[in-house]
Amino acid sequence: MRDTLIKNAAFVATMDDASRELRDVDILVSGGVIAEIGAGLTADAEIIDAKGFLVTPGLVNTHHHLFQTLTRAVPGAQDSLLFGWLQRLYPIWSGLTPEDMYLSTQIGLAELALSGCSTVADHMYLFPNGSRLDDTIAAAADMGMRFHPTRGSMSIGVSNGGLPPDSLVEREADILEDSIRLIDQFHDASEGSMCRVSLAPCSPFSVSQDLMRDSALLARDKRVMLHTHLAENDEDIRYSLEKFGCRPGQYAEDLGWVGDDVWFAHAVKLDAQEIDLFAKHQTGVAHCPCSNCRLGSGIAPIREMRDAGVPVGLGVDGSASNDSGNLMAEARQAMLMQRVSKGADAMSAREALHIATRGGAEVLGRDDCGQIAVGKRADIAMWDIASIEMAGSWDPIAILLAGPQKVHNLLVEGRQIVRDGILTTVDLPLVIERQNNRVGALQE
Repeated sequence: MRDTLIKNAAFVATMDDASRELRDVDILVSGGVIAEIGAGLTADAEIIDAKGFLVTPGLVNTHHHLFQTLTRAVPGAQDSLLFGWLQRLYPIWSGLTPEDMYLSTQIGLAELALSGCSTVADHMYLFPNGSRLDDTIAAAADMGMRFHPTRGSMSIGVSNGGLPPDSLVEREADILEDSIRLIDQFHDASEGSMCRVSLAPCSPFSVSQDLMRDSALLARDKRVMLHTHLAENDEDIRYSLEKFGCRPGQYAEDLGWVGDDVWFAHAVKLDAQEIDLFAKHQTGVAHCPCSNCRLGSGIAPIREMRDAGVPVGLGVDGSASNDSGNLMAEARQAMLMQRVSKGADAMSAREALHIATRGGAEVLGRDDCGQIAVGKRADIAMWDIASIEMAGSWDPIAILLAGPQKVHNLLVEGRQIVRDGILTTVDLPLVIERQNNRVGALQE
């Protein structure tokens, strides 16, 4: 791959250890890595003119369900709380195929890339009709995105007191066997890895405590991370108290699910003791503000988490519970929700952008990306500060207050995935046509 030289960047929000904000600099990319930052750089490289652009690290999405991209705005699920929403959609999801999984992943990743996202953690927890995690991994590789697929699972169906239909649950022995296969086949722990697999039983109301414990033991043995939903809404808390006799944080600790190799989605209803527990063990949280609003789950105590030292990143969450996949919009929503609940000074635009970039990278255990610094991976987003959204802005780095929500250029591992606002790795109109045709078939 040829070197790339980003010239004359008007502003750079580095998100490095010193939180530097640079002006009028060049960035040399070589071998997928940021090789040099400075003024007046020269190189035998492809030139990208960044005059009039804000440069940031690529955004990091720490929680998604890409398979849901085919089921947005489904009637009967549009105004439901979490449990009712799931019960409406489970029967539809049971009809998905391996081709649907590939297509929905492709669409979801395309939408994320256009919002400046370079790294995506996806939680796939149902496998109907021969679908496998492999289908999503193939789509991400074809897109050129940095991917953290998580092998989700459901093992307790409705006949045994769980929420999902029996047709969508798996035998726990099969879940663990496939988890081993996926880690051995796809997980790459090396620096600059484009694919890292994690284990992710779906939720406390769809798997057994044995599977939670066994997944933790397997993950530690294989040196991979753990992920699940936790404390998402009041229904979730009631279920934990009734079934387990404790709050979700205690449940997680009892099963070995705390540590810097664990991150939870949502955590909307954590109390002060649980926040302290997560901070003590550096257990991460994927904050999903738009989905939390969409499902009426509440406002997560992100200010308290951040102040306590809990690692926090952003998640778009499922395409059927958002129903969008724009991570820049997610970052703005995160900022606004903290302000509406705690005051206008509760979260700055810069802090929210940090959460969306370096914060997410840290939650996923990635110290090699999430910042613009020499030696870090070249995941770089370029935003047009001459756009109508920024007209009149005095502070381009406060892009979440006034700025575009679609990226102009995006590099992932030094490869230009978006050029001049257009995806380079997929024929998007053709993919959208295929998606619409498949949605029509699912509706029949």
